[in-house]
Amino acid sequence: MTDTKTLFFAWQDKVGTRGWFPLGRLDARLSEPHYRFRYVQGAMLAHDKTGFEPLYDFPSFNKSYESQELFPLFQNRVLTPRRPDFKKYLRLLDLPEQANPMEILSVDGGYRATDSFEVFPKIERREDGTFRCRFFLHGWRYMNEQAQRKIESLCAGDSLHVAIELTNPTAREPMQIQTKDRYVIGWAPNYLVAAFLRAIANAPLNYYSAKVVRVNPIPAPSKQKLLLEFSGHFPDIEPMTEGEFKPLTE
Repeated sequence: MTDTKTLFFAWQDKVGTRGWFPLGRLDARLSEPHYRFRYVQGAMLAHDKTGFEPLYDFPSFNKSYESQELFPLFQNRVLTPRRPDFKKYLRLLDLPEQANPMEILSVDGGYRATDSFEVFPKIERREDGTFRCRFFLHGWRYMNEQAQRKIESLCAGDSLHVAIELTNPTAREPMQIQTKDRYVIGWAPNYLVAAFLRAIANAPLNYYSAKVVRVNPIPAPSKQKLLLEFSGHFPDIEPMTEGEFKPLTE
């Protein structure tokens, strides 16, 4: 397990644009421990487009916040280990019992029904240029009955296809996830799509893949129905460091 971990904090504008905006970057050194939160360019984009203002916990766009403890905004999005169902919760995420809050958030997403925020991991490029990223399938609840039956028939390790909705410029989540026989079952999270597209565009032909990690039956939360893994290759690009992901403070 690496000693460092980076997560991003995203917000969906459910009232106006319906779009997702990366707001901030959380960097952690786990052995010390030490945590740092900074806003990213996506926060300014959200401010310009929607009037988004800084979060109560981090009241200035241009300040770097540091702590020896995980900030409450993130800690409160992790199920406490004191809960009797904590081990079951980790199994839904395909994580070991010793998983730390940063690892949990990177898969779980820190979803809360009471707000419009989610957490997602920075894609980490290995020395050989490869990467892998896990996420839960989006949008499956809105698929037809046949597609939902396809989801129920999937097993861990099953290969999947990805397809880009080039013919639909208004698509909010333009990367389709399809079964091997080409049934659309949902979408990749919109806040990951730009990095995935960049990997597909800059990698050797077909040097990417998607597969099922885990299918969680009822009564698992619907947000945690289907855990997937996308693997790819960035030849000479460090992902999620530019554009809307660039920190406002260095």
